[in-house]
Amino acid sequence: MSAEEKIESYKKEIEAFSISNEEELEKYRLRFIGRKNVLGELFGEMRNVAPENRKSFGVSLNELKNLAEDKFKASVELFKGAKQVKKAAPVDLTLPPQDDEVGAVHPLTQIRARIIQIFERIGFSVADGPEIEDDFHNFTALNFPPNHPAREMQDTFFIKKGSKDGEEDIVLRTHTSNVQIRLMENQKPPIRAIMPGRVYRNEAISARAHCMFHQVEGIYINENVSFKDLKQTLYHFAKELFHKDIKIRFRPSFFPFTEPSAEMDISCLICHGEGCNICKYTGWVEILGSGMVDPNVLENCDIDSEKYTGFAFGMGIERIAQLKFQVNDLRLYTENDVRFLKQFSRITL
Repeated sequence: MSAEEKIESYKKEIEAFSISNEEELEKYRLRFIGRKNVLGELFGEMRNVAPENRKSFGVSLNELKNLAEDKFKASVELFKGAKQVKKAAPVDLTLPPQDDEVGAVHPLTQIRARIIQIFERIGFSVADGPEIEDDFHNFTALNFPPNHPAREMQDTFFIKKGSKDGEEDIVLRTHTSNVQIRLMENQKPPIRAIMPGRVYRNEAISARAHCMFHQVEGIYINENVSFKDLKQTLYHFAKELFHKDIKIRFRPSFFPFTEPSAEMDISCLICHGEGCNICKYTGWVEILGSGMVDPNVLENCDIDSEKYTGFAFGMGIERIAQLKFQVNDLRLYTENDVRFLKQFSRITL
């Protein structure tokens, strides 16, 4: 039998080959597709074909090879589809529908939204600013002297240390007060806004502290703003966020950017005043710092400190959430443990 006759014979055999199960598919593969298939023998006979017939012989041989491969691929796809259909479970229309899995809003997001809601209702707008900041907006404009401890490496993440020729340090902001400075630079009083956002401190991570956390700071600048306005604003906030019967106290404190300054405490919601590790067994927990904006800060932002006064405050969202939800470890907020986060799916603040 000549090579041409073999091609025609194999063509008829391929077309007539019945593939109805995987065993027949494997037989077909070994005969026409496998490494030692019969078509390989025909390619070896190319040298015995007259030179003037080799081109047409090669074309016929490639057509035969493609025919064999196409039939094999079609059969493979057919069996694959049949398997998928076979694996599909029958649908029982009498079964009750499954409840959809409802995701939970992160507890910090819930607290942030609630804080914004409370302050928006009394006229505060929401402002935002960069998390990578220069030394002026993060420290100098806020009345931090050059030797203040917060400028040292143990407290601040430095992106770039300034050179001796006057180039400024570039840092990850240590508070959202930088947004206050940018707001006062670009807006004339009256100014009333809060600044929620992430901040960074070069601190060891523990149950009570983290190197990345969230703050909400606020500022009110206008004529004749007094410490009484500050106290009433923060009293309203605390009673709205927690409950009307919460005990509140102010303690004198110090911050470079406010004078006078005070810290605000509430009665511990975890031990109810009896004493625990969260309140350090005092029955009180500090929730925010506040004070009247230092005149130097106003002057640094080209605001006349003789005409305008104002107050500022700042709080950690993690601390508020810790009290509100009675969470005793700050690390839980960033570990993304679904078991922890699912607890907050149905909480209404």
